[in-house]
Amino acid sequence: MKKIILLSVLVATFMSCGVPKTVQDSKKVMKGYWQLDNISYSESGTFDVTIFNDTSKECFEGSTWRFIPNNNSGLYTINNGACPTGDRNFIFTIQEIDQASGLYDFLLKPTDAKHRSDDNKGIRLRLAQLNESAMRWEQTVNVDGSPFKISMNFSKIQE
Repeated sequence: MKKIILLSVLVATFMSCGVPKTVQDSKKVMKGYWQLDNISYSESGTFDVTIFNDTSKECFEGSTWRFIPNNNSGLYTINNGACPTGDRNFIFTIQEIDQASGLYDFLLKPTDAKHRSDDNKGIRLRLAQLNESAMRWEQTVNVDGSPFKISMNFSKIQE
């Protein structure tokens, strides 16, 4: 009897440590190719923002993204000829922060082609919307002591 109780406790512990089903479902939806259609700010005006420590908003708009959930990797390609074009690799994780509200954190870490990071630093975003055809990321940063939100809107590219 003690063995059955111990086994039951172990099984329950292992099952509770798994990835939540909603995160698994999100990865399935995210899988594939996306286009970053536009980036908007919570405040009006002209801002000199470098996205992901890479390049400008104008360069990111129109970029194509590929998400490969089985190994949490991907790449994005800057297509604007007036910008430093080419592929950039990354790894990502999705973390559920509140199941009731459906809020998720999304961590994107730039890497090389072998998924190694130079500085082991990532960018934390909020996965604010995700469905079969659209995705929106939000990042809140401080500008002059006030919150400033950057929204990135993606559309799914049919394969």
